[in-house]
Amino acid sequence: MPLTLHGIGTAVPTQRLSQAEAVEVAHRINAESPDQAKLMARIYQKTKVLNRGSVLLGNDADHATSQKRLSFYGPDSPGTAERMQAFDDHAGWLALEAVREALDDSGLPPSTITHLVTVSCTGFQSPGVDLFLMDKLGLSAAVQRTHIGFMGCHGALNGLRVAHAYAEMDPNAVVLLCAVELCSLHMSYGWHPEQVVANALFADGAAAVVGSAGPPSSDRNLVLQSSGSMVIPDSADLMHWEIGDHGFSMGLSPLVPETVGSVLQPWLQDWLQNRAVDLSEIRSWAVHPGGPRILSTCAEALALDTKLLEESRVVLQDHGNMSSATILFILERLRQRSVAGPCLALAFGPGLSAEVALLDLHHAA
Repeated sequence: MPLTLHGIGTAVPTQRLSQAEAVEVAHRINAESPDQAKLMARIYQKTKVLNRGSVLLGNDADHATSQKRLSFYGPDSPGTAERMQAFDDHAGWLALEAVREALDDSGLPPSTITHLVTVSCTGFQSPGVDLFLMDKLGLSAAVQRTHIGFMGCHGALNGLRVAHAYAEMDPNAVVLLCAVELCSLHMSYGWHPEQVVANALFADGAAAVVGSAGPPSSDRNLVLQSSGSMVIPDSADLMHWEIGDHGFSMGLSPLVPETVGSVLQPWLQDWLQNRAVDLSEIRSWAVHPGGPRILSTCAEALALDTKLLEESRVVLQDHGNMSSATILFILERLRQRSVAGPCLALAFGPGLSAEVALLDLHHAA
């Protein structure tokens, strides 16, 4: 039984940093020598991220410096408790914006929601975003809640799998999925190359989906047919996401793209054949842009026309890597363009692990 995505909503913070402003911040908190400061601009340029949102930014109406606008990061690195307080202050409101857009898009009132799935790897709180959304939306107290935490960039695909399972168990279920990530809370101080690259890539965003087992009701519905997972052997040390005394710390080996690329084509070919689909039949792609090299490696490994990854590149350029929320931004862009299916969504995370989802982008009759 497929899962129809009746509505999708996205949200980013109002205040944003340009690439030049982001480099200024990096000079202040990362560079420990003039040579490192010179290298910083090249690192940020290679990410292709031109703009990024942060809930921590102050109003820029007076053209304040990046230091004043992002005063959260002063001379000393904030502790994890302070960063988690910021998550508590901001995550729910950004999530609510995306959820309201998804509900409006679906045409379904909040009273129809039976299940709520939340996704985040950038904050922990209890009561959490799920109960915040229930309160602000006036959801039924009987709504069944599931939280998917600390899975990284592929978390939203895990969330879609959970939503799909709920719909298969109960044909009357209406599932609200929301992924909210405040990556800017976890900028690392000092010259640690892998963490410097993470600082250069990540940003804040939220995305939401309303889904059910009901048939498509609009020519703008996406339909999730199937999903799958793979853990790449002997790769656990290539990417990690750990809680430290000064926020969450990411390790991101430069070997990640080539490791993913070495197994991607045979795995996907086999996975699709088990669903009576050939890799050559896939007409659109939603590949999570963990970074530009992930996109170029996927294109090479799968022999894809680079135009097929244009939506992924645009999302990275306009918003940065918003961790789990990013893949839903890409699916929304594909839907708005009415790109034909079948579509494959791909995302990668610590493990190294890969998640895939097969969606139908054909219009409803």
